[in-house]
Amino acid sequence: VQLQASGGGLVQAGGYLKLSCLASGSTFSDYRMAWFRQAPGDEREFVAAISWSGSKFYEGSVKGRFTISRGNAKNTVYLQMDSLKPEDTAVYYCAAGAHLGIRSMRYDYWGQGTLVTVSS
Repeated sequence: VQLQASGGGLVQAGGYLKLSCLASGSTFSDYRMAWFRQAPGDEREFVAAISWSGSKFYEGSVKGRFTISRGNAKNTVYLQMDSLKPEDTAVYYCAAGAHLGIRSMRYDYWGQGTLVTVSS
């Protein structure tokens, strides 16, 4: 499966962005989907994940501010990010895999990343 992430940009603290990840090349509903992020100098970290049935999981610092969703008919997973903080600044990656988890190794396919910059 090929993944293409989009929707990143520059936003002020307190603002919002919505990321999209379009999947192609395979049956989208077969995959568990996730978002990870990587800030400069840091390791890639888990942000949110969603199962094929719609069960959702979040990293603690984004819970209540970010919402992951998927549109199986559109082969797309979304990440709505509200109340953004400067510490949310990172490259955001979408990922797909057969198994759900918070470790990047659980996912077999990755998008190219989209940069989110939150100014203070």
